[in-house]
Amino acid sequence: MIWQFDVVILTLVVISAIGAVTVKDLLGAVILFGAYSFMMCLLWAIMGAVDVAFTEASVGAGVSTVLFVAAVFRTTRRTRD
Repeated sequence: MIWQFDVVILTLVVISAIGAVTVKDLLGAVILFGAYSFMMCLLWAIMGAVDVAFTEASVGAGVSTVLFVAAVFRTTRRTRD
């Protein structure tokens, strides 16, 4: 595979992981976590582990993100900041 493509995806994985940890908004963190899972899915597929990539896409980027978004929308803020 083209190594520049791998470096770009790996950079996006690191950026989305750091962003998911440092962002203050819960919905933003969930969206960044979903992007992280999707980028990891691409990395697994590039490395040839298609079964792991499929599982990461369906569970990590799919079901978990939907459940996290549903949980965020069911919560309320205690304070305004």
